[in-house]
Amino acid sequence: MSSNKSDRDRKIAKAGPYILRVDPGRYLWCACGRSQTQPFCDGSHTGTSHLPIEVEFKASTRVAWCGCKCSGKAHLCDGSHNQLSEAKAMAAKRE
Repeated sequence: MSSNKSDRDRKIAKAGPYILRVDPGRYLWCACGRSQTQPFCDGSHTGTSHLPIEVEFKASTRVAWCGCKCSGKAHLCDGSHNQLSEAKAMAAKRE
């Protein structure tokens, strides 16, 4: 991950995925990492450069939502958390 302002105001919510079953409907995935209702947006991104990503599901399904906010697949976990430094991963566990 680079160290531009966009990355600096992003918080690692969890060093791993949030695996949840979702019902059909629209969801707002938290991209800033600050939401208290992870992995979903609660509006905490105000003042950051990160907006939530709207995701729609047509049927009930199990989703591995990205918790580290570094995935190349936006809201879906792609294993990017495995590339986090140990210090960043430990900090995410404490929060």
